[in-house]
Amino acid sequence: MAGERAAIRYAKAVLSLASDKNAAEAVNADMTLIANTIAESKELNGVLQNPIVRSSIKKSVIEEVFKNTNELTGNLVDTLISNKRIALIGEVAKQYSVLFDQLKGTQIAKVTTAVPLTAELNTKVLAKVKELTGKEVEVQNIVDENILGGFVLRVGDVQYDASIANKLNKLKREFTLN
Repeated sequence: MAGERAAIRYAKAVLSLASDKNAAEAVNADMTLIANTIAESKELNGVLQNPIVRSSIKKSVIEEVFKNTNELTGNLVDTLISNKRIALIGEVAKQYSVLFDQLKGTQIAKVTTAVPLTAELNTKVLAKVKELTGKEVEVQNIVDENILGGFVLRVGDVQYDASIANKLNKLKREFTLN
C-alpha cells in the first residue's frame, strides 16, 4: 500500500511537469511501454525488485531496455534511483497512465469474455459504456475461457457480471441453501 501511494505521488509529479512542458502524450507513451514491458518480463521485474542488485546496474538496464525515451522519463528514472525507489517504476508507469487518462477524460472499460470481441461487438460495447458514463471510453478486451460465455464489464470501480459462470454459481448456491 505504501508503495502504491508513493507511486501515485511520483506519477502525479511527472504528469504535472509533463503537462507544463506539453510532453504529457510522449511521456504517456513511454510509461505505457515501461508498464507493459515490466509486466511481461519476469527477468526485468526480478532485477528491479532485487535489493542485492546495485542501483547503477538497475539504471543501466533500464537505459538499455528503454532507449529513446522522453527526457522527463529519464529524469524520473534518475529521481527514483537517487531516492532508492527504482523498484516502483512499473507501478509509477501504471499510475501515470491512469492519471493521464483521467486528465484527458478517458476511462478504460475492461470487458472479460470467453472469446475475443469482434469489431462489431467492440463498437456496441464502446457506445453503451460511453452512453452510461458520458465519458470517452477505451475498451480493453480480456479473454478468459473460465467464464464460459457472456461477459464481465468493469468501468472504474463498477462491475457488471453477466457471465454464464456467475449465473451457474448463483444457481448452485440456491440449490445448496434449499
